[in-house]
Amino acid sequence: MTVFFCPTTAFFYDDEICSFIPEGVIEYSAEERDALLALVSHGRRVVAGADGYPVLIDPPPLAPEEAAAIERVWRDAKLAATDGVVTRHRDELEGGATTTLTPEQYSALQQYRQALRNWPESGEFPLIDHRPLAPPWLAENL
Repeated sequence: MTVFFCPTTAFFYDDEICSFIPEGVIEYSAEERDALLALVSHGRRVVAGADGYPVLIDPPPLAPEEAAAIERVWRDAKLAATDGVVTRHRDELEGGATTTLTPEQYSALQQYRQALRNWPESGEFPLIDHRPLAPPWLAENL
């Protein structure tokens, strides 16, 4: 088996699989190709370097609208994940049962949920480093 890299298509061609191999390809080792492609799964992209050989680059940054859409999905998922905790607490209160959450925990949960709702209007949206932080005890109650 021989593996080739084509600088114009930034694609690898294996002579045992591909019936067509374009002109201008460079012979490349299968082991190096596999190592390079393993890193692609971490978000990097394969392109031809100045010498024609494959190199990895970081993907271009997301457009602001794309980043905002992704963060809204994250935010909505966090709100949905805490809906059950809020419902359980309210049901326990209305039923006269002992609540799973303390009043302080419930207040912190509602503050977190409000921060999630307000986050898109903050000046730090959609920066991941500025996502609202869940109360540390919340994970064990989900």
